[in-house]
Amino acid sequence: IERDHLPPTPNMYELWYVYYASLNADVTRAIDVLIKNDVELTAEKCIEIHSRFLSDIEAQKVVQRAGDLVKTTIEDVSGIVTGVKTTTSDYAGSMEDVSTQLQKAESKEDMEKIVAQMMAQTQKMVEENKTLESKLNDSSTAMQSLQEEIETVRKEAMTDGLTGLPNRKRFDMEMDRQFKIAKDEEKDLSLLVMDIDFFKSFNDTHGHQVGDQVLRLVARTLHDTVKGKDLPARYGGEEFCVILPDTDLRGAEIVGNAIREAVASKEMMNRSTGEKLGRVTISAGAGQWDGNEKPAKLIERADAALYQAKNNGRNRVEKAPMPSRSRKAG
Repeated sequence: IERDHLPPTPNMYELWYVYYASLNADVTRAIDVLIKNDVELTAEKCIEIHSRFLSDIEAQKVVQRAGDLVKTTIEDVSGIVTGVKTTTSDYAGSMEDVSTQLQKAESKEDMEKIVAQMMAQTQKMVEENKTLESKLNDSSTAMQSLQEEIETVRKEAMTDGLTGLPNRKRFDMEMDRQFKIAKDEEKDLSLLVMDIDFFKSFNDTHGHQVGDQVLRLVARTLHDTVKGKDLPARYGGEEFCVILPDTDLRGAEIVGNAIREAVASKEMMNRSTGEKLGRVTISAGAGQWDGNEKPAKLIERADAALYQAKNNGRNRVEKAPMPSRSRKAG
């Protein structure tokens, strides 16, 4: 970590501990391949490896804890309920005895003894109910805490560790969901595929930490610019996507240019040295669902438009033409 100037985060320590201790074959293989091919082990690559192979381990730990807690809670509550049933049954029997004794009582002293017995049994019943209530409150608190932990893990599993944007897994799930909505409700659906211009040379010149800073800047711009039902995501490497429900091709082009202009307006600065690094630009391809194609085909068309934008000079948005036989085209 120190040699490669990697951030000393818990995930980074976990990754390298797992690697050197040979605890996960997938992690070992992934890192060995990079080392064998003389690929720089950047923070970005380490985070991606951790996300791919170790994040699920955390989820499994939470699921295991959840199972153990639910089992313990059920056993505790079951035991308490059994105890309350016994106490209730005893109490009912005591009340029957009290009723019988009241009919046979012949003096004030007899009545006082019967009332004292009734009060003792009632107090025992009240105490049992208080115990049950306390245990149920404890169980409710524990389950609430578990629910929050599971939700945190769920969000982390769907979030890119470096940029904080939804990750590829979340993007794929949302694409499937939005395709179903668009098909069922016959709505427009468009996609933007974006790539940072000259990112590799920028990364090689200034170092991976500055490269990570560039990725975070673009991600933050996407987060601030994209609103409503639109979903920005990190697709992989320096490539980003935005899913645009209820949006036609012209609307996608407008959104793409708004993002492109917002990114280009920000001047980069090396946080370590204060050196001004100039401005970053992005190129984008916009595609609209044709009413028939699968998600992969729309991604492919938007990606082709992105490369057209690159070939036409970068820092621009190009639109993918609609397939000639598409439902949307009439």
